[in-house]
Amino acid sequence: MKQLVCLLRFGVLLALLSAGHAHAQKAALAEGYYSNPILAGDYPDPSVFRDGDDYYMTHSSFEYYPGLLIWHSTDLVNWTPLGHALRTNVGSVWAPEFLKHKNTYYIYFPASGVNGVITAPSPKGPWSEPIRLDVGHIDPGHVVGRDGKRYLHFSGGYVVALSDDGRSIEGEPFHSYDGWDIPEDWDVACTCLESPKLFFKDDRYYLTSAQGGTVGPSTAHMAVSARSPTPTGPWEHSPHNPIVHTYSKDELWHAKGHGTPLADATGNWWIIYHAYKNGFYTLGRHTLMEPIEWTDDGWFVVPADVRTDQPIPKRDVRAQRDPLSLSDDFQREKLGLQWSFHKAYDPSRVHVGDGELRLEAQGNDPGDSPPLLCIPRDESYELTIQYELQGGTTGGLVLFYNQDMYAGLVTDGNDFIIYRRGQPLNHGTNPLGRTGYLKIRNEEHVLTFYYSADGRDWRKIRRSFTTEAYNHTAFGGFVSLRTGVVSMGDGSVIFRDFTYSALH
Repeated sequence: MKQLVCLLRFGVLLALLSAGHAHAQKAALAEGYYSNPILAGDYPDPSVFRDGDDYYMTHSSFEYYPGLLIWHSTDLVNWTPLGHALRTNVGSVWAPEFLKHKNTYYIYFPASGVNGVITAPSPKGPWSEPIRLDVGHIDPGHVVGRDGKRYLHFSGGYVVALSDDGRSIEGEPFHSYDGWDIPEDWDVACTCLESPKLFFKDDRYYLTSAQGGTVGPSTAHMAVSARSPTPTGPWEHSPHNPIVHTYSKDELWHAKGHGTPLADATGNWWIIYHAYKNGFYTLGRHTLMEPIEWTDDGWFVVPADVRTDQPIPKRDVRAQRDPLSLSDDFQREKLGLQWSFHKAYDPSRVHVGDGELRLEAQGNDPGDSPPLLCIPRDESYELTIQYELQGGTTGGLVLFYNQDMYAGLVTDGNDFIIYRRGQPLNHGTNPLGRTGYLKIRNEEHVLTFYYSADGRDWRKIRRSFTTEAYNHTAFGGFVSLRTGVVSMGDGSVIFRDFTYSALH
């Protein structure tokens, strides 16, 4: 009878998970299970490590500042943001490497064609200013040899020696690894040997790399493994490659790759990687996790019965919660960790506290007025905001991919302006004047727009369109369609009660 009850409970769980909404999925999880993604939204290129009983992670932040948001967890499933490590604009920050060596925390990262490093005594900071390393390539991966010598591996199979303090390189990069031979009949974007992640176990160094191209065909990306008796090769390919891969465009998760293997505090092994959700490339690459197990001949594999789109057992998980609220009542005297600017980091434009965000105006449209943005995580959601215009400003809500491609609803107090594909569409007189409420509803890519005098009774504006194509496959950049607010012209806009609500 007990077995029947357990089976019935698990059947109900699976039914709830297949029903849809991410928050309902998480609430339905039975004790000891988690669901993917472990971080929903655009959190690509995860770099994660264990420090005792704690885990720390960061991701590519590209051209958003402040950047390199640090996450903390005690179970690898529930993550809490600690703060941003990078505030100096050094360009587009790609796949980082986050680690602890001796008593110092390091983040190595490529930006603007060169690599850099920042250091801190704690994951909470304070973080140093970026230190330039005179070496190109992308995707640094750190490893320490038996003799204590430190190295950085890079894309293309290159390696360079590091100084003992890790703040400079020694010598020239040299080639170490050619990558796994992808079968000729597989549909990939390129060889693209990237994302070297290394660890030492049982007298061998293990190298996990990404290949096939981050985007392109849904089946392109993958994570492959190799091992060597030294930290610089020669490398032997795993007979179980690829370790992580999307085999069909019908799968829930596309372009699975860029994996970091690690052992948890109880000795269980996992691989953390990124992937796009089928049909929702606008959300960017989510962070996912699968268990791995070791074979008798010293290789690791994902168990054959593990399915990324179904609940996965994990002993130390009791509940899976949302990691970061995107809504903001602006009561605190500093911006929440959900917010960042596109390209320009200018905190002087922001005044926050006592329930208000006053955003100084800049530029004439969302493309040249860096909006303040956060990362959505749901296929369908609503954004609402109260606005008050001061001076000759125009402001409101935006869904922003890049400087040329965005959507939004703004007002100058006289008219409503809807942006579609980065172009303004005048859509009628604003009866609210210089203060009121705006709302954008994004229901599986279909945008609808609303206004209200009191935030309760809403009037719909008859201008809807789809944003499904606002993603990397059309416009490049490896980023996502973010949500937020914009202030343009002269003066400032006071915003109150930014609300992000998942639908369904």
